[in-house]
Amino acid sequence: MTFKALLVEKDDAGKTHAAVQELGEDRLPPGEVTVAVEYSTVNYKDGLCIGPGGGLVRNYPHVPGIDFAGTVEASDDARYAPGDKVVLTGWRVGEAHWGGYTQKARVKADWLVPLPEGLTTRQAMAVGTAGFTAMLAVMALEDHGLAPGAGPVLVTGAAGGVGSVAVAILAHLGHEVAGVTGRPETEEYLRSLGASQIVARESINETVKRPLESETWAGCVDAVGGAMLARVLGQMKYRASVAAVGLAGGADLPATVIPFLLRGVNLLGIDSVLQPYENRMRAWDRIARDLPMDKLEAMIQPATLDDLPRLGAEILKGQIKGRVVVDVNG
Repeated sequence: MTFKALLVEKDDAGKTHAAVQELGEDRLPPGEVTVAVEYSTVNYKDGLCIGPGGGLVRNYPHVPGIDFAGTVEASDDARYAPGDKVVLTGWRVGEAHWGGYTQKARVKADWLVPLPEGLTTRQAMAVGTAGFTAMLAVMALEDHGLAPGAGPVLVTGAAGGVGSVAVAILAHLGHEVAGVTGRPETEEYLRSLGASQIVARESINETVKRPLESETWAGCVDAVGGAMLARVLGQMKYRASVAAVGLAGGADLPATVIPFLLRGVNLLGIDSVLQPYENRMRAWDRIARDLPMDKLEAMIQPATLDDLPRLGAEILKGQIKGRVVVDVNG
């Protein structure tokens, strides 16, 4: 039996090349559960792994794809049986381990969760790692006191994958949402997801000498990092929190400790890779309940395995809007 997969290979000169190939099942890595993959997505890490690797890929040849959803085909673990619908995000799958850009995957049972009731595998991957991370961020803000009516909640990188889902969830929960974007053409899209305010990226994307500015935001989901995160920290309300989920604007943080000391601001790190099973299920249950499916559908950009080399380059350039859902059998 053969299956199609996007295989990334590295030549003697150190350059990587990605192409869809037919592989045999003997190429699958070890694992307790074999999954017939139905859908995957495109995330920033995927763009790195399809292209230069970004230091994430350990060995070549490699199959990228940091998440997938599908149907169990075979299982040596009692928790999963053939026919079960499952979702995988995290655990360095698609980086250190072969990932979801394939029609067949073999992984450890501990890395899987059951498909949440009420979601299809396509919807689960419209959510994907990005949406799962967005929900973790919202939950962390709530755990630190954020409630509707506290004031506007800022979402940076709002038109991207994490940002789009965060905007839709926060608006559905009754928050006033301000979306930051550097692409004016995405304003209508963000308003359709529930953003009531659009913040131009250039107005908030540079550091200022003042460590504190007017108290503006009751919470923030930040996918950008860098100078923008430093600026936002000085604009948070007293005891408000920022959930940091990404570094699209850089890994440096040119900030001071003043917002933490004088306003009690919280900077919450959000990791989606090694989340324990119980919190994964809590997040997926909240997604099924608090993410409007019509808003989710509006985010979807369909794709196939053949589209991935192009999409991987585009996401690294910040050119992807919403959620790319890859039909690996399309």
